[in-house]
Amino acid sequence: MDAKMLEGKVAIITGASYGMGQTMAELFAEEGASVVLTARGKEKLDKVVEGIRENGGKAIGVVADTCSTEDTKRVMQETLAAFGDLDILINNAGIGEQKMIDETDDEWMMQVMNTNLGGPMRYIREALKIFMPKNEGIIINISSVNGDRPFCGATYTSTKGALNTLTKNVAMRLVDTNIRCNAVAPGATITPAHLANKAGEQPGGNEMLKYSGHYVYFPGPECDAMDQAYACLYLASKMGKAVKGQVLQVCNGAFL
Repeated sequence: MDAKMLEGKVAIITGASYGMGQTMAELFAEEGASVVLTARGKEKLDKVVEGIRENGGKAIGVVADTCSTEDTKRVMQETLAAFGDLDILINNAGIGEQKMIDETDDEWMMQVMNTNLGGPMRYIREALKIFMPKNEGIIINISSVNGDRPFCGATYTSTKGALNTLTKNVAMRLVDTNIRCNAVAPGATITPAHLANKAGEQPGGNEMLKYSGHYVYFPGPECDAMDQAYACLYLASKMGKAVKGQVLQVCNGAFL
């Protein structure tokens, strides 16, 4: 039997009830990790957890809002209660949107910022309480090509640029430790969120795409969720042991 790359590791993956988060959780479980999945909706979360267990993996689901500090602390507590440790954190939960700056109100702006940037900051802060005493751990932030090429909504793109900066800031803080912080920046990836975006069904519709479409090389092919999961596996395993503070863009060259 081939050795599993994450055997004995424990991973938290936020926003893991569908799309990229689900695929990451399934892959990590296949590679031997015990996975803790979070989402705001219980029904979809339970189905993903059940599927992982049916395939022989170890998983629990925790209903939690990434905007809540108390929920974040509870996720950590339930992780330790179930598996006794934490080795890997993947900050995947986020809100996609296409609202232009002139149609972005304060309530929407704060909601997206609190989710896409505040959430990772909370989870990193709490995870470090586990990582730092043992001087070991992996942090992976799921950013976006929009962190450098801001062609979606004004708030979404701003949070992804900030998440890239946060990734480097945390890596600097931890440079003399065995704790690694990196980011994966997906390009167009076939997920429910991406399909909604193409159909103009994200908040803000498709008006911004009329302006931003000029700046993208896109004759094909789009990525799939496993492409992003494999990038996370690279960073979470010994293959990425010398990688710190990097934003790994996975986009099939569409956003160079």
